[in-house]
Amino acid sequence: MNFEDSPEEAAYRAKCRAFLDAHLEKRDTGDVRGYRRGEDRPGVLQEAKAFQRQKWEAGFAGITWPTDWHGQGGTPVQQMIYDQEEARYKTTVNAIGLQLGICIPTICRWGTKEQRDRFAPPALRGEEVWCQFYSEPASGSDLAALRTRAVRDGDDWLINGQKIWTSFAHKADWGVLLARSDPEKSKHDGLTFFYLSTKTPGVDIRQIKQMSGARHFNETFFRDVRIPDSQRLGAINGGWKVAMSLLMGERNAIADEFGPSFKELYRLAANLDLETGKAIDDPGVRQRLAEFFVKAQGLRFTRYRIMTALARGETPGPEASIGKLVAARMIQDAAAYGLDLLSAAGVMSGPNMPMNGIFELSYLDSPAYRIAGGTDEILRNTIGERVLGLPQEVRIDKGVPFKSIPAGSR
Repeated sequence: MNFEDSPEEAAYRAKCRAFLDAHLEKRDTGDVRGYRRGEDRPGVLQEAKAFQRQKWEAGFAGITWPTDWHGQGGTPVQQMIYDQEEARYKTTVNAIGLQLGICIPTICRWGTKEQRDRFAPPALRGEEVWCQFYSEPASGSDLAALRTRAVRDGDDWLINGQKIWTSFAHKADWGVLLARSDPEKSKHDGLTFFYLSTKTPGVDIRQIKQMSGARHFNETFFRDVRIPDSQRLGAINGGWKVAMSLLMGERNAIADEFGPSFKELYRLAANLDLETGKAIDDPGVRQRLAEFFVKAQGLRFTRYRIMTALARGETPGPEASIGKLVAARMIQDAAAYGLDLLSAAGVMSGPNMPMNGIFELSYLDSPAYRIAGGTDEILRNTIGERVLGLPQEVRIDKGVPFKSIPAGSR
């Protein structure tokens, strides 16, 4: 693996830095990437839209998207270089990144040219926001067990059901939806994929207040929502394949670094006073820091493996799933250890708290990273079956019509 930039890559990195220096501030100790404080404050979405417009005008929106998707037609390495540089600056986790990472690529991949031309440019310019209607109260990890129904009515579909944990639905203009169109088929085969406006009559979006205090999750009710068949993506009852292409994009995003990193933990230990002296001088603390450092380096070099494969024009293997599995757990463990070191002060948050309260808020946020895009258990099963070649678990619902599956097993 070659970790050095080529002359062309170095020039592109300098171009990225020049753009970011002109439009953003460098993040400091308390500004951890993925840190959600301020996400709900007034005006944050408008700021995100304005910055997305600036990225579009400078040629940094849709870097790897093909030109017929209205993208830049650049390389995956260029995208990774830009992401590495942007991580050094103050940005807000928001719906703009969600839609460009997973929703709009799905529209472009499965939709018509007219749909690409209609939806890709406004999204790249930050003018429209998207969300995904996937999880339900009875179908999270087992997404194919969803019960929201789509019934054909002439040239339209009538949607009835409930979705939950939908990020930024309250700010979204559009959403992608997975619904059950044929309960006579097996649970994976009877699903159809749609997109719809969140302003469609019958769509009721309600915010959920999380234990961290944020309110970016929502529950959504669909009551006789009418969607034209022209807003279907993929074949009727072929929605599972479309849905999986979207989920892979989500796992790639979560495999990136969010929350306090080894650097923040080290900085905390180096400056924190314990009864016996500086925390960094305690052998137990040093051992835990060494463990986090090894994991961080493992993730770093796993990302380098992805970069190397992309630079060679190859398709990366299981690195994204492995990276997501390890990174999500490390985020939670790092936040928990930071709280342990801070003792009583660790439960307090705010700009006047140690490290700006990043460990407290990250700890409250971190369980979501181990669920979104596939839980730890689901990813372990996937890696075990598809990478290690282990036998599949016994599935009593495999090949059985969905309507015949006992309700408690759905």
